[in-house]
Amino acid sequence: MKKQTVFILLFLMTFSSIIAQEKTKELITPPYLQKGDTIVILAPAGILKPGRKAVVLQAKKLAESWGLKAVLGKNIFKNGKHFAGSDEERCQDFQDALDNPNIKAIWSARGGYGSVRILDLLDFTKFKQSPKWIIGYSDITAFHNHIHNLGVEIIHGMMATSLEEKPEDIIETISSFKNALFGKQLSYTIPSSSYNRKGNVDGQIIGGNLAILTSMLGSESQLNTDHKILFIEEIGEYKYSIDRMLQSLKRAKYFTKVKAVIIGDMSLIKKNSTKWGSSIEQLILDVVPSNIPVLFNFPAGHEADNRAMIFGRNIKLTVGKEKSSVVFK
Repeated sequence: MKKQTVFILLFLMTFSSIIAQEKTKELITPPYLQKGDTIVILAPAGILKPGRKAVVLQAKKLAESWGLKAVLGKNIFKNGKHFAGSDEERCQDFQDALDNPNIKAIWSARGGYGSVRILDLLDFTKFKQSPKWIIGYSDITAFHNHIHNLGVEIIHGMMATSLEEKPEDIIETISSFKNALFGKQLSYTIPSSSYNRKGNVDGQIIGGNLAILTSMLGSESQLNTDHKILFIEEIGEYKYSIDRMLQSLKRAKYFTKVKAVIIGDMSLIKKNSTKWGSSIEQLILDVVPSNIPVLFNFPAGHEADNRAMIFGRNIKLTVGKEKSSVVFK
């Protein structure tokens, strides 16, 4: 009888533990910005060549037009050949911003490559005690993934150099970014693609750039996609490379228990010397289980229309025949 009781108790404890793990952890929302708050623009990755200084100053003016105080990282215009200064200089700017209680948001000037090189040099102790918004996309996915695992929401949105696009093409980009910063609801309705897999799903959205998602595999910054909604975007890759990265995520079980997949811009895809013979959409559908909803052509990524999203936030995803919607809760 005692053995039976112990067995039942162990079974219930194990079952409860599994159920607890199945639940999606609710993340911390950093304080939304208010007029008078300070936002810093810095460059944690690629170099800002002299000709791009004007657009960074334009971004500073944009933030100031919203009533914010905007400052620049001390090393933002440093020349580290491929990078905006040495790893130590870029790290110092980011660390100073993380630790400064007066700075309420860290806005990346550009992506490129280089965020991963400083990720393990950073101390997030003060950030975890007093979270703030980290903003960007593309290479900034490295920070997004890592900070998601620290339990804090982040903004996938425009960077300073996004202002190089034609003003008429980035109206929604700027508007949605401002709404995200100041705590207004984000809600998007788009035309449906014929490749979509229909469905209605509620869940926490995570993800980012495909290449960076793949590069995080095997590290403490790797995402757990179980019972979440995964967003992916990419630029400048061959189809075979996209397939290889998708297969890597599949083998890492990114698609095994995912609730849904949202595909953003797949921009400037290079032509293979040997004809590939399959669409990008089909490559994605091949790795996502057939019962999982998939939304294509969401306006986020490396195109001018780059709608802001809050990663780690619960959304309601509706993938319909004519129209589809993404509503942030």
